[in-house]
Amino acid sequence: MRRCMLFAGLLGLVLAFPAMAQAQIVAKVNLSTQRMDVYVDGSPRYRWPVSTARAGYHTPTGTFKPTALVRYHRSTIYSGSPMPYSIFFLRGYAIHGSYETRYLGRPASHGCIRLHPSNAAALYSLVQQHGAGNTVITISY
Repeated sequence: MRRCMLFAGLLGLVLAFPAMAQAQIVAKVNLSTQRMDVYVDGSPRYRWPVSTARAGYHTPTGTFKPTALVRYHRSTIYSGSPMPYSIFFLRGYAIHGSYETRYLGRPASHGCIRLHPSNAAALYSLVQQHGAGNTVITISY
């Protein structure tokens, strides 16, 4: 009986806190250095160059959760530009792959966070694997 009660208590904890079994993904974007650092459970996993908003445009700062993942998206605002491995985090803003790789490491976008397509695929895969609810995106200077 005592074992049964202990098992029921442990099962209750697991059901009440399912995120405990999942890895925490943190993508930190630094607008000053045009870099993204990706952490899994607090351990550094990746460091990549990004392109954020160029002069006249704005990349939002703050802490966000992914709101949608779209494997292959085309911009509805900018002439159908390809946005592979899009991770949307605020209205139309997303982290996504870009084929304009020569601009990575300096501001070049209309506000989204651009990555090399293979890096965007790696981040997208991590978020898919561990869940958007276990992912945090921080954007700061």
